[in-house]
Amino acid sequence: MMEPMQPHESMLTETEKALARAVLIHGPISRTALTSRLNLSAPSLTRLAKPFLDHGLMVQLEDKSGSVGRPAQPLDVAPGLASFAGAKLTGDAVHVVATDVRAGLLATGTRPLTGTEPASVAADLVAAVRALGVSRIAGVGVSLGGTVRDGRVEFAPFLGWHDVAFAELVEAGLGVPTVLENDLVALAEAERWFGLGRDIPGFVVLTIGAGIGYALVVNGEVVRSPDAGVGLGGHIPLSATGPVCQEGHRGCAQAMLTSGSIASQVSAALQRAVTYEEVLELAAVGDPAARTVVDSAADALGRFVALAANLTLQPAVVLAGDGIGLMSVADDRVRAALAANRDPRATKVELYVDESSFTAWARGAAAVAIQYAFDRIRFDRPGTGLLTP
Repeated sequence: MMEPMQPHESMLTETEKALARAVLIHGPISRTALTSRLNLSAPSLTRLAKPFLDHGLMVQLEDKSGSVGRPAQPLDVAPGLASFAGAKLTGDAVHVVATDVRAGLLATGTRPLTGTEPASVAADLVAAVRALGVSRIAGVGVSLGGTVRDGRVEFAPFLGWHDVAFAELVEAGLGVPTVLENDLVALAEAERWFGLGRDIPGFVVLTIGAGIGYALVVNGEVVRSPDAGVGLGGHIPLSATGPVCQEGHRGCAQAMLTSGSIASQVSAALQRAVTYEEVLELAAVGDPAARTVVDSAADALGRFVALAANLTLQPAVVLAGDGIGLMSVADDRVRAALAANRDPRATKVELYVDESSFTAWARGAAAVAIQYAFDRIRFDRPGTGLLTP
């Protein structure tokens, strides 16, 4: 575990934070690329980089480019700097990952919840993180569906929580800084920093599964709003003839694309209970009932992607979530519906599929913890560089 900072030390300036982020996300990166990206002079970069190098947070690599003249000496984060943990909470389980400082997976795990009381969930989460067996965890990120603020869960419908200081419970159990975030915001941050959206200045994140999720990245920043956990994308109308959701909306995203609704439709048609995974298997082998429902869902998903791109003016979309298996049996149909609902003169939408399911959500939480730690780097005693709360 990284030891805490002395209270008199100050945190980084905004320019120092920008340097730390650039090396974290894009490293190894040459000094020339850094000066261009950060709009810095070479002497300024040397001055800013020196304390990171002196305190062991960054390393200067050997120039292997073979270029003539002054060596480029790329900068990178120090190897083995720290580990982080991320957790995604659902209504019945906690999905956890341990990652390196770039959110690369070191270990994964899932633990059923023994109850939904906050103290019980925190205990399950702590046990799940410890079971990963990863040492030197510098921080923990926790994501869940709902609205959060300053380490508190304001509302989490899947858990039935209102105004719960959950980050405090986890931090007390693990003894490391814990940051809490809406799961969609966390996933968008992971995709932006380390995932499929890396180097894309603007994109939409759409998730399908038990619910419908929506997040947005514009000009390299995740759009943050108190409405992030409200589920505003769930009731956008996608089909005039589709099934009805629990709120009475016909053919909305929730009715057309959630795994529960898709499984219910096929179960009714077959007059026997089938799971979402079984629906996809049946559709893959051409079962008429499953194929009909899956095709309708694929058309709706393509329309949903097109709407998201059209209304946000962001021509890139990342698809994720525990229901993303739909793409394995209907990829072509989704893309055809996307094209049909997009003006042919518009920029072609780049569609990226993240198939890592709950691992992606937990990794997103770890990415938020990494961001939190890097934004709070302080320089401690001479010779020791530490990530601190």
